[in-house]
Amino acid sequence: MMVGRMMFDTNVVIGMLRQDHSVQELFSQVDEILLSNVVLGELYFGARKSARVEENLNRINRLAGDFTITISDTITSQVIGEIKSQLQAKGRMIPENDIWIAASAIQHGLALATRDKHFNEVEGLTLVTL
Repeated sequence: MMVGRMMFDTNVVIGMLRQDHSVQELFSQVDEILLSNVVLGELYFGARKSARVEENLNRINRLAGDFTITISDTITSQVIGEIKSQLQAKGRMIPENDIWIAASAIQHGLALATRDKHFNEVEGLTLVTL
């Protein structure tokens, strides 16, 4: 059964690159995978601090060409403001980059595949937890 479109969090993309079985299974069920530009930035940062910089940069460059990359805009910024406001009201802040990733998923009406449980704090975000 195909799932349609879905956004992948950084840790799920890393699992895909490492050929993690659960990620590969999800990958095979999704018609289109989107990545936030923030996820792409986190991947490039990870490659730059790795032992095999050039090899990992090349892998990410190929990956970036295979998936649709969402770009942050005014609407993303509005959603970020909403998310941060509700998280602050609950006293349950999450990492800043993850707020941007969640906002992008909400903005585009996508479920977010992740391994991070703190995304459960974001109201209105549909999660696929691996």
